[in-house]
Order: sequence, then C-alpha cells, then structure tokens
Amino acid sequence: MHKKSGILKGELKARGGKLIRCTLTVKNNIIQTIQITGDFFLHPEEKILDLEKLLTGCQLTEVHITSHLNQFFQDATVIGATPQDFLNLIMLTSKKVTT
Repeated sequence: MHKKSGILKGELKARGGKLIRCTLTVKNNIIQTIQITGDFFLHPEEKILDLEKLLTGCQLTEVHITSHLNQFFQDATVIGATPQDFLNLIMLTSKKVTT
C-alpha cells in the first residue's frame, strides 16, 4: 500500500439530495486537516467543527473513518445526508490524493 499525501477537494450529492463538500490535507495516510461544507443541516450546527477535529489525525482508512463517524453521530443529527454519505465523500476524495 502506498502512503497517500496531498491536498484535494471532493464533493458528493447525498442520497437526501444535498451537496456535501470536503477539503482534505493528507500526509502519510493521516488526515492533517479536513473541512466539510455543503447544504446539509447538522444539529447542533456548531458540531461540524467537532467532527472536523475528531477526524483530524485519523488514519485515512474506511475502518477508522467509520469508527469516528459512528462516535460523532451518536450526539449529532444530520438532515439531507447520512453518516454513510460523509464516509463515501471522504473515501471518494481520498482516492484523488496522489503519492
């Protein structure tokens, strides 16, 4: 497995019809920074910063991201997208990272 590094952006149309976007900075398969935006609704609204903090430092693997998302969405509600949509977006975006 190659270690992924780079900065990239991705977007995904969620099943709920909302567009979600992600900007990742990755170094050696570890998320260095992440910003998630879009026209979905998250309650409480300020929790998006908590999600970004939670994912920062996370290994860029489906297993690790899923674990962090499951933890996060125990205390947050998303409308217009699902936790699976966030996983799909991050994994789709990660495939664009060049070595």
